[in-house]
Amino acid sequence: MSEVRDTVTNFSSGRVYVSQDGDDAAFVRRCLDGDTASFGHIVDRYQRVLFTVAVRMLGSEDEATDATQNAFIKAYRKLDGFDPAQRFFGWIYRILVNECLNARRDRRWGEPITAELATVESPADVLESAERRRRVQSAILALPLDYREVIVLRHFAEQSYDEIAEALGIPSRIVKSRLYTARQRLAQMLLGCK
Repeated sequence: MSEVRDTVTNFSSGRVYVSQDGDDAAFVRRCLDGDTASFGHIVDRYQRVLFTVAVRMLGSEDEATDATQNAFIKAYRKLDGFDPAQRFFGWIYRILVNECLNARRDRRWGEPITAELATVESPADVLESAERRRRVQSAILALPLDYREVIVLRHFAEQSYDEIAEALGIPSRIVKSRLYTARQRLAQMLLGCK
């Protein structure tokens, strides 16, 4: 199944998991109590998934790196505002989305989107892969934010419907509806680009 998904949609085969250990609140509490090194555990846990989300929202690894770093800095500065009754991922995800929106707003109009080139064997394969990635990334970036968020969280951050619902603060049925519509729109855009 993964091979088909990679071939058809060009999604990365690498998995991005968010640990569900439940000790985020403990790390936050320790950090607030003066053990600032505890925040390093939070960064280690969420850096990859947040970076993946940012790349898919911004289309640029450099901008995604900046947005991810800024999200962690803002989260650290506002740790006392985190509600331990909520999932930490949902809280920091909202901070990251705001950073991505700020980056997109501040981006100069017409700035090119960088493509991540896959390492394949022939130059023709490299070009074909780069073009496919560019088309998929452009299609994702063309989606309205509500649809882009659910696509990125489901297919790149590999979140469940319930996890997406919690992160976005919407019911699971709305997640499913947005995901269906987003997939339909992506299919229309990508099939029209052949």
